[in-house]
Amino acid sequence: MAKTWNEGRARGHIEKTIKDVETVTVVDYTRDASLENIPTNKAYRVDAAHLYADIVNLDDILGVTDVEGETCHKRTLRFLNLHYRAAHRAIRGADAKRVDFHNQRLHAIVTKPYGEDSEADRVHRAVALGQLLIDVLEQTGDTDDKIPNAKVRVGIDSGKALAVNNGRSGYREPLFLGDPANHAAKLSAAGTATGIYLTNVARRAIGLAEVDAPASTKLTTAEITDSQDTAALEVTAASIVEDWLKDLKANPIGAFEFTRPTPPLKTLDITVLTPGNSRRFEGVSTYADLDNFTRFVSDNIEDNPEDVVRVLHVLRAELDRVFVTEFEGAKIRFIGDCLHGIAFDGTSKTTDDEASVSTAVLCAGGLRSSFNLALEILDDEGIDVSTLGLQIGFEFGPMTITRLGMQGDRVRCAVSRGGRRSEVEQGRCGERETAIGPAASDAGTQAVRDLFGKPRKVADLDYDTAVDALAETGDATAKAARALGFAVAAPAVAKAADTVVKPYVRLV
Repeated sequence: MAKTWNEGRARGHIEKTIKDVETVTVVDYTRDASLENIPTNKAYRVDAAHLYADIVNLDDILGVTDVEGETCHKRTLRFLNLHYRAAHRAIRGADAKRVDFHNQRLHAIVTKPYGEDSEADRVHRAVALGQLLIDVLEQTGDTDDKIPNAKVRVGIDSGKALAVNNGRSGYREPLFLGDPANHAAKLSAAGTATGIYLTNVARRAIGLAEVDAPASTKLTTAEITDSQDTAALEVTAASIVEDWLKDLKANPIGAFEFTRPTPPLKTLDITVLTPGNSRRFEGVSTYADLDNFTRFVSDNIEDNPEDVVRVLHVLRAELDRVFVTEFEGAKIRFIGDCLHGIAFDGTSKTTDDEASVSTAVLCAGGLRSSFNLALEILDDEGIDVSTLGLQIGFEFGPMTITRLGMQGDRVRCAVSRGGRRSEVEQGRCGERETAIGPAASDAGTQAVRDLFGKPRKVADLDYDTAVDALAETGDATAKAARALGFAVAAPAVAKAADTVVKPYVRLV
């Protein structure tokens, strides 16, 4: 069955979603408030130090073999699982909160001690936690299985952010909107050099001088020691590793076992996946990121925080609906204001490469059409969203989906070369652009390659543009989608669309 986008369905859902957040409550975070199940129409202002830790040698593990086969994926997932479990213990021991662990990237916050006057103490504790993570993950590889230790780069910022609900029933976690989370993430992702990097805001908080290039100025050993002495964490790297080893002995990870899912992926229940019950297949990974949203949050967090919650809820809910309901993919998670999803066309035995890529193009068009429509409707509601954009990138290849970490506290993981490359493709886009990865371009039809051209990137690719461009140059998936769209709108038009017209030509 062809998959399509429809303006009427999109408009109805967007208008319904807006009604869900007509009344929004924004309150200050208090010491006993739970951030785990925040209502859709509520947000907390949270004063905290934000820490992002990137495992910078993940790509080395993924690229250790020429072919991205099962062995490559099993080693990579075991590598991540070992380090997830160790990081979990370090965060808990430092009395911090894990926000998310997305493949190689950990986000944690330090909220204690509470209050504006305690910012320095929170930053010192975040630095101490950062060094604890570095020290612990340097020891949590597995030489027997040729799993290396993790190399870690830490970024830290401090300040107020809005905490909102991220996810749905069965997978809820807080999402933090605002400069601290965004700036810390940018520092951790700014290179492969290990160490701890602070924004100038965080540096000022603990009495350090500002620097011209925070992303290339890591803390010195003396500066880290000062933070460790001030924080006085009750755990050490040695105690964390000792407990980690005991836990591994009592609760071994077990072997990773893969089975192939049956499409559509939207029916896959990710909440039941474990290392021994993982999925592997050829498919398309898509990243769709709200461009300029952090600036939108910064401009509105003081005077119009309710609008921030409304806009985020409406846009994410609609992007989720398009990807899962209309194009039948599996949403892996939202990473901040960015959707990550995976989909494929085919059977339980094989993937239809061309159809999978063509459907991904149509899906990208549907995401942009819904995004543009949502902006129009939000503008009619009196919310200025003119600065927002949408960057979309996707790539084809072998994919994995599983859950890693501690039993009872597992996190979703979908790691692969194609998944990593789709994030890179999204990152090279402007606010109106869509990019296709090299493997997806090669696997797709000639119509797909013609549409994206040599740059493998195109601006303003909405659904109508995508389906017409592909269908008119012979793409079977797009032709079926266009015919279905016509059939829904007007059966006579659908019949006409299938009619082949042979012009009369006189040869002279």
